[in-house]
Amino acid sequence: MVPSKILFVNNIKSALADFFSSNNYTKVGILVDENTEKLCLPSIINNNEPNDFLILKIKSGEKNKTINSCIKIWGKLTNNKFDRNSLIINLGGGVITDMGGFIAATYKRGIDFINIPTTLLAQVDASVGGKLGIDFNSYKNQIGVFKESKFTFIDTKFLLTLSKRELNSGYAEIIKHCLIKDKSKFNEIYNQKLDKNNWENIIKHSVDIKSIIVKSDLKENGLRKILNFGHTIGHAIESTYMNKEKNLLHGEAIAIGMICESYISYKLKKLKFDELKKISNIIIKIFNPKKINFFEEIIQKSYQDKKNINNKIKICVLNEIGKCKYDYEINENLIVKSLEYYNKIL
Repeated sequence: MVPSKILFVNNIKSALADFFSSNNYTKVGILVDENTEKLCLPSIINNNEPNDFLILKIKSGEKNKTINSCIKIWGKLTNNKFDRNSLIINLGGGVITDMGGFIAATYKRGIDFINIPTTLLAQVDASVGGKLGIDFNSYKNQIGVFKESKFTFIDTKFLLTLSKRELNSGYAEIIKHCLIKDKSKFNEIYNQKLDKNNWENIIKHSVDIKSIIVKSDLKENGLRKILNFGHTIGHAIESTYMNKEKNLLHGEAIAIGMICESYISYKLKKLKFDELKKISNIIIKIFNPKKINFFEEIIQKSYQDKKNINNKIKICVLNEIGKCKYDYEINENLIVKSLEYYNKIL
């Protein structure tokens, strides 16, 4: 798997024109949801160009990251005679880049795709690293492959289309990258207001951290696992709430997962209490999270995490802010205690 080329651009139309001038594709499809079709698609195509592209539309939201959505798009590609020299442009957030990449990687055993991430979450995390997939039976990313995009184009102007809740969701992954690799940057963002950030600089910082880790371990056999800090419990929470009345965005669930896994790090005598408190404080300040229920369902969903071996739940732990280790085995009681701690500090 060759690492993707990631470009920060100020004019997405110009960047695409340059890309197509040196890449000749027979057909091009653009995967969107109802939000990116309205708010972002006009930024990449002119009014007189729609016939040059096939618009592929799915419904927004994690609950639509399913095999049924893929079947719908595969059908459109087939009916429109897309061949192996075709291209898919993924224009959207993490659901679009995860699923669009998976659709491309599996159609006719693989066609090229590029990512144009439009959410903070996708720009700092989901569109970088070649992890592609869909949810199955309400379990996160159960079906998937590793394949890098041909290019990823990051334009921070798309962030202007986001609600505060969506921006906050993406910020969870920025916090995570600092917690696992950069203590000084964590201390810097700890004292910043979210709306005062220079987005391009902070996104580049996250992308650099993730890219360096991914290049050293493309298929997640070792070090890359630290990028899953907060995700064992976080994914279980996200999956549990996926079909509940009040669902959680990915970053919201991961934020809770980071508090829980930081608490477990403390209980394992790795992380100092003052650092646990600092991590908890920044997350509560930004996310204003709510109490969590359904402990038993969260525990059962934790058993489906992809890092697990021999039905043993594995998490990443912090030795301190900026230093993370992977493959720590934990029991159900520690998960319960961490969820109780989270609820108690709200």
